[in-house]
Amino acid sequence: MFDRLQAVEDRYERLNELLSDPDVVSDNKKLASLSKEQSDIQETVEVYREYKSVKEQIDEAKEMLNEKLDPEMKEMVKEELKELEVQIPTFEDQLKVLLIPKDPNDSKNVIMEIRGAAGGDEAALFANSLFRMYSKYAETQGWKIEIMNANPTELGGYKEIVFLISGQGAYSKFKYESGAHRVQRVPETESQGRVHTSTSTVVVMPEAEEVELDLQDKDIRVDIYHASGAGGQHVNKTASAVRMTHIPTGVVVAMQDERSQLKNRDKAMKVLRTRVFDKISQEAQSEIDAERKSAIGTGDRSERIRTYNYPQNRVTDHRIGLTIQKLDQIIEGKLDDIIDALIMEEQASKLDQLNEPRM
Repeated sequence: MFDRLQAVEDRYERLNELLSDPDVVSDNKKLASLSKEQSDIQETVEVYREYKSVKEQIDEAKEMLNEKLDPEMKEMVKEELKELEVQIPTFEDQLKVLLIPKDPNDSKNVIMEIRGAAGGDEAALFANSLFRMYSKYAETQGWKIEIMNANPTELGGYKEIVFLISGQGAYSKFKYESGAHRVQRVPETESQGRVHTSTSTVVVMPEAEEVELDLQDKDIRVDIYHASGAGGQHVNKTASAVRMTHIPTGVVVAMQDERSQLKNRDKAMKVLRTRVFDKISQEAQSEIDAERKSAIGTGDRSERIRTYNYPQNRVTDHRIGLTIQKLDQIIEGKLDDIIDALIMEEQASKLDQLNEPRM
């Protein structure tokens, strides 16, 4: 472990040198890439340096105890040594976690897509409940929410809603939400008071940046058309809706929420880049099947991951067997208990893999 930590520190020092190199500073793409790499390992280096400092202080204290000291000074050094030694296991545990291979997308913004699936109007209403839950959680983290595209229903639900959550580390928290979410509750439209079961699907994608995926104009077909649905008089007068097709992958994005064609173009390009990046990433990950199965939240997106049972005020995450009897709080955006449990489970799984003997 300590050889790896020393290698990380050496790389950090090398990155400091490279980031001062005029050739790197003049290359925006390289500068962004190296800056991100340095930022990703900074915490590991800082904790490792603190650990080394404590170890040095322990060695110094032990040397002092071998010298001739008066009883009072000797007792003081012993007390200090005791306080220092008790820190070592905590530092080592922290460093083990920091050495777990990081998801390179963790620091990114996310684009989320929620769709009503099985259950008709109630599924669309549940899609709205999920959107509201994620929005409230994002607000508690100080993150910004922007609706990219929405297809509302007359009852106040969403057949589909696509939105961007901007904030440092957004993907690290939301990446576990991809999958089918099931709700058991009495719908507003149910006159007999019977509990219905409906589902909505959630897809979470790290926002792709231009430096990561440069889409070529020749590979994109753009269609302009008149918007339909809610939105006022402009829907019939202005050809503002935009449909973009990435020809090599077949990914299609349609955007009509804005009155301005230019704004719809910008939003469509942002979502298109992210969907194409996600498609390429998913295909690459599927080649390492065992790794995907061991990582929570990166598996089959059709998998049912969670059930929200309103009559019993219960939420169950089926991937880790977690049941919490406070649905009323969770649906209001208090997701920390679930997200923290998922992070801990994934970290434990990856630590087990790191500790497995190599053949």
